[in-house]
Amino acid sequence: MSGEKEKTSAPSSSPYVEFCKGVNGHDKVLLRESRGSSAEVYLYGAHVTSWKNDHGEELLFLSSKAVFKPPKAIRGGIPICFPQFGGLGTLDQHGFARNRLWTIDDDPPPFPTNTLSKAFVDLILKPSEEDSKNWPHCFEYRLRIALGPGGDLMLTSRIRNTNSEGKPFSFTFAYHTYFSVSDISEVRVEGLETLDYLDNLQNKERYTEQGDALTFESEVDKIYLSTPTKIAIIDHEKKRTFVVRKDGLPDAVVWNPWDKKAKAMADFGDDEYKHMLCVEAAAIEKPITLKPGEEWKGRLELSAVPSSYCSGQLDPQRVLLGS
Repeated sequence: MSGEKEKTSAPSSSPYVEFCKGVNGHDKVLLRESRGSSAEVYLYGAHVTSWKNDHGEELLFLSSKAVFKPPKAIRGGIPICFPQFGGLGTLDQHGFARNRLWTIDDDPPPFPTNTLSKAFVDLILKPSEEDSKNWPHCFEYRLRIALGPGGDLMLTSRIRNTNSEGKPFSFTFAYHTYFSVSDISEVRVEGLETLDYLDNLQNKERYTEQGDALTFESEVDKIYLSTPTKIAIIDHEKKRTFVVRKDGLPDAVVWNPWDKKAKAMADFGDDEYKHMLCVEAAAIEKPITLKPGEEWKGRLELSAVPSSYCSGQLDPQRVLLGS
């Protein structure tokens, strides 16, 4: 492990990418775009803990009680759930990727990308001996985290089966994104209307969502199935809309613990549920299976644009044009 830690301090910083120390001395990477937007990534968990727009406003929720002490996962930001979502398997909750120390990937394979971003970092995770005992598969997980010129945040995961003895493996996955919202009772989610979902509060019973946009007045923990590639989270009070674009991730989890669960979580403030909403791009219902040598790619792109909707319905053109 010591060799890996030394490696993390070797990369040189640039105006767009700075390697430094964060809470409790943990290695982190700061990404900055020329117009002022920024993102912060801890190598512990390859965890994005901050994403700010060009006005310096924080767009992700990070609990004031978040614990930056391994093996505890960091509460908030964008935890990565791999190779297991939730308790759907034999591993610890949400798998192990979010509480492992990742390393800088100095030599990533060619990366076809249509962004002009200079603010990006490539990270890599390979199984430790302990991981191999609990989940006996060889893999390489490469993650690129990039900040686009317009302040969009992009996460691209590439997971490859490197088993030499011909064994396939399956996994479930989620980008467990915590969005910062002004007031959960003033938030609406569009793009999931009329879809089927599994309700984690009802033993994963399958239901069909009604035709209206989602609003929130109590605890919610749902896995929406066969979701569109674009979902909008509209924060009325802030007059801000988050747009989630995703590729390779058919499901979407919507979660807010509400008051009772919030009080029961040691690393979560009692009233913080009012200021966050998780909308998670995921692959859960149908696990991804990779044969040796095969690679899976799952991409998430987040943008925040001013809301300017007259009808109250999502106008894709306005969102795309950022007006």
